[in-house]
Amino acid sequence: MTNDVAAIRTAVQTYLDGLHEGDADKLASVFHPTSALTYEEDGRLTPLPRDEWLKAVRARPSAKARGLARHDEVLQIDQVNPTMAFVKLKCAIPPRFFTDLLCFLKVEGKWQVAQKVFATETRG
Repeated sequence: MTNDVAAIRTAVQTYLDGLHEGDADKLASVFHPTSALTYEEDGRLTPLPRDEWLKAVRARPSAKARGLARHDEVLQIDQVNPTMAFVKLKCAIPPRFFTDLLCFLKVEGKWQVAQKVFATETRG
């Protein structure tokens, strides 16, 4: 499973790079087409399909283009079995700071995010 952990780390780095660069194609490469992002807002669970999120990424200026520093930190990678892994990380597009929980599945030999659950904190 050592090679799998390396492949998961590579997918996580692609995700973090895609976020910072505002590169929706990089993000799409690690998110399964059926995946969604889910967050809580005003006491409600809010699901966001992958393609809607990617559309929003394409429409906003990237953190890199705005000259914002990176705040990436991988807190945990847990490969549960040969085809499932959990990743907990922190990242930011200041002033918004995120804690992401990424559920990866190995589909057709490739590690892809099947679901992202996240929380946001706005800092002044």
